[in-house]
Amino acid sequence: MVTEHTERGGVPAAGPQAPPAPVTGRTATVLPLGHRWGRYDLLWRLAAAAGSGLAQLFALEPYGLWWLGPLSAALLLFAVAGTRMRRAAWLGAVAGATLMVPLVRWQDVFGADVWLLIAAAETVYYLPMAMGVALVLRLPGWPVWTAALWVAQEALRARWPLGGFPWGKLAFAQPDTPFAGYAALGSSALVTFAVALTGGLLLWAVLRTASRGPRAGAPTAALALAASAAVVLCGTVAPAVGRPPAGETVTVGMVQGNVPNVGEMSVAGERMQVLQNHADGVHELAAAARADGTELDLVLLPENASDIDPFRDPRAREIIDGAAADAGVPLLWGMSRFNDDGTRYVSSVVWDPETGPGEIYDKRFLVPFGEYIPFRDFFTRFVQRLEQVSSDAVPGTEPGAVEIGGTTLAVGICFDVAFDGPVRESVAAGGGIIVIPTNNANYNFTGQSDQQLAITRLRAVEHGRPAVVVSTSGISAVVDPDGTVAYQSPEAEPDIHVAELTAADGPTVATRLGAAPEALLAAVGLGAAVAAVVLSRRARGDSADG
Repeated sequence: MVTEHTERGGVPAAGPQAPPAPVTGRTATVLPLGHRWGRYDLLWRLAAAAGSGLAQLFALEPYGLWWLGPLSAALLLFAVAGTRMRRAAWLGAVAGATLMVPLVRWQDVFGADVWLLIAAAETVYYLPMAMGVALVLRLPGWPVWTAALWVAQEALRARWPLGGFPWGKLAFAQPDTPFAGYAALGSSALVTFAVALTGGLLLWAVLRTASRGPRAGAPTAALALAASAAVVLCGTVAPAVGRPPAGETVTVGMVQGNVPNVGEMSVAGERMQVLQNHADGVHELAAAARADGTELDLVLLPENASDIDPFRDPRAREIIDGAAADAGVPLLWGMSRFNDDGTRYVSSVVWDPETGPGEIYDKRFLVPFGEYIPFRDFFTRFVQRLEQVSSDAVPGTEPGAVEIGGTTLAVGICFDVAFDGPVRESVAAGGGIIVIPTNNANYNFTGQSDQQLAITRLRAVEHGRPAVVVSTSGISAVVDPDGTVAYQSPEAEPDIHVAELTAADGPTVATRLGAAPEALLAAVGLGAAVAAVVLSRRARGDSADG
């Protein structure tokens, strides 16, 4: 494949079009408008765009080929280098759709139309990103600017619309890799930046070598490769910077009660069946602890571990009271708490064996079309099965720093963990162990549970403390502060487990900095895109004046 361009310095040549010439010199690292990748330019670009989406897909769980993350970024740069905005946009759409359509396939539990609508909405963000990347590839230092634009795209996607949907970030493919350490300094944004920067540097090295030949291009290519290696190496040592000291050690019980009708949209089954399954699990755990002399400090149960609101149903409350009394320690029990107007909170409630319900954390980020129907009157008119979501959940507003049995947990329920804010704020409020109660019963064996666990693993590294996922039907897991999985349950089976966890006492650098690294990197990327537009217009003006 021969690289070509049809313009000099990004300005169209006057007079008849000259035959394409090989890329040399400056164009090896600055890719101007009109740059071409040989005779089959469009075919190469299309293949690279699709390859970018596929590489990111397979970097993520359940595949876990994390080293494809930088390749994904490099392929997108290759696809849009030197193109006009319209072509860059549709190439970005190809990359985005190739990733998102299979990635969120598990959403078809609500119907293929809902799945494809969400995939399409997620794909849209790749259009302006690809356009911005095409612009900044015309600037010196483009590996930095393109990586920053990845951060800007993910930052917007995690916030708008309907509160955002950050699934599939570049960072989420790196839960215990050399890149993961950057999470301890700058959250998921810095991880994404490091992955995309590495991909850009590798492409820069290839272009430099191809344009100048192996001998002439070797020194600068070696410099780019050394920079890539330095990015990876720094990620391995980053968690040691500002690592929080160890706190108390607690003995934690976990109950995965399982649910009837796994994989169906409704997981309620017979009335109180989910509640009874989890109460039985607590009794089993308590009996096992007594048998081997284990002294539990607290017991964790998943989101929706009760399918009945015990604040309104005396029988449900009696079942939970009995489980707590048998365990002899406080329980963290997931349930829906209904309001008088028919809305509900998705909550985790501390249930003491003597005093009953205490502290409550209400889920802050809710799943559109799953836990509530946005614009209900409009959407249910066209998709009647959405009426199966009979009550709309409302979001909580307070961080999930929950004190239970003398230990403060940083609680984020299910979808909360995909967003940087909820876990960070819970840790900043004093949470020494991250706890993610979740209900993935609709998604067993679809890869969704694996993807959520990978995000939780990154959160453990980000905040330098152990994390526990406790699920109704799997995957439940214990994660060490370095992101490795110490224990993982089977899916769609009842399970109990006991873990000794050492809480962290204090924040990491990432916890302290909050959203500042993301805001700074996004601003750098957007600023570079603006600079590229200004310089391009100035160049056209100078050409016209000449």
